[in-house]
Amino acid sequence: MNRILWGMILLTVAACQSKQEKLSRVNTLPYYSDATFTPQWLDPGSPAIDTLHQIPPFTLVNQDGDTITEADVAGKIYVVDFFFTTCPGICPKMTDNMALVQDAFLDDDQVLIISHSVTPDRDSVPVLRNYAEMKGVVSGKWHLATGNREEIYRLGRKSYFVEEDLGLKKEDDEFLHTENFVLVDGNRHIRGIYNGLNKTSVNQLIADIRTLELEEMQ
Repeated sequence: MNRILWGMILLTVAACQSKQEKLSRVNTLPYYSDATFTPQWLDPGSPAIDTLHQIPPFTLVNQDGDTITEADVAGKIYVVDFFFTTCPGICPKMTDNMALVQDAFLDDDQVLIISHSVTPDRDSVPVLRNYAEMKGVVSGKWHLATGNREEIYRLGRKSYFVEEDLGLKKEDDEFLHTENFVLVDGNRHIRGIYNGLNKTSVNQLIADIRTLELEEMQ
């Protein structure tokens, strides 16, 4: 076999391996229904899926002043986190890592991001718009959300379980602060939780989104 042909074969194999590495090691992702994040492995189409925890309806406002509700994520995969624009600690790193998710699916209309402000009284629409411009947030792909504080905190602790089991023990008026990213499928079921400060974890999130897309195409 001549060297040129052998080289082409090696490049093809390498490309295939690279593509496979971007997917999860499993064909389907587990479901999560409570703050313990105990995985539930169910076959696609299983009747038990209909009984699982689902993110409830919500009404928020994004950096463009547009109202966003559960209707905007219907049938779409989306990633959630909680932040505030004046955060000097973990939030800038989380935002940088969430930008990796945005870039990976920039041209994919089936994937969205919602970052909820935990200081909605200060993070007004103009403040969020400025922050979006500074951080390269793409409108329509990545929503920086403000709204009613009680609703945002309830979503974080009782719906997305972003503080895991700690969130269930906190009082409603306690500050919500977490580095977790949460992956939600097209039926508003939780399918994964990831450390938003850890690039390896964020890369796993990106791989899991691709796996989830393939699962939902079946």
